[in-house]
Amino acid sequence: MPESSYFYEPRLGHGLPHDPFNAIVGPRPIGWISTRSAQGGLNAAPYSFFNAFNYTPPIVGFASIGYKDSVRNIEQTGEFVWNLVTRPLAEAMNQTCAAVLPEVSEFDLAGLTPVASRLVAPPRIAESPVSFECKLTQLVQLQDICGHKLPTWLVLGEVVAVHIAQRLLIDGMYDTARADHVLRGGGPADYFTVGPEQLFRMYRPRG
Repeated sequence: MPESSYFYEPRLGHGLPHDPFNAIVGPRPIGWISTRSAQGGLNAAPYSFFNAFNYTPPIVGFASIGYKDSVRNIEQTGEFVWNLVTRPLAEAMNQTCAAVLPEVSEFDLAGLTPVASRLVAPPRIAESPVSFECKLTQLVQLQDICGHKLPTWLVLGEVVAVHIAQRLLIDGMYDTARADHVLRGGGPADYFTVGPEQLFRMYRPRG
């Protein structure tokens, strides 16, 4: 006998204290995106709807619910940088969530250090041990099943340069557990870290 389940149709509401959707699809890597406006202003903002979408060439993407400064900057310049959030950087990342005017730099707000990228104009976050320099490939406004435009924009970018702290490369292999990634869970304040205790290996069957 299958176990009993809770059923709902999202269009009618979930009827729970908090929407379970983003708790189920998680934990998710955080898109900590740094951009530069057409006028030269710096911006850094975290997006929890973020992931990798292609391997060769590498493409990453994030969804912005609302046309925010990051999306505007990327649409104007065609460039952005993804920066890894680690446990020591969690509080600084959280500070960059603040709703501030476009002319306020989250780098200053969170005490972050901008460092020049190699192939794109937006800076990397110096404190982050891993950064992807990206060039915009697609900017898509999402729509529902009826074709109605939603106030959500999907930003996809090709990774054109990668920066990795040497300490995270062990015998040439990137050590995810050593990096201490921070991942977004559900609820209003849930986050997770990745450590060696979560690691298990499972190789693909040979066909």
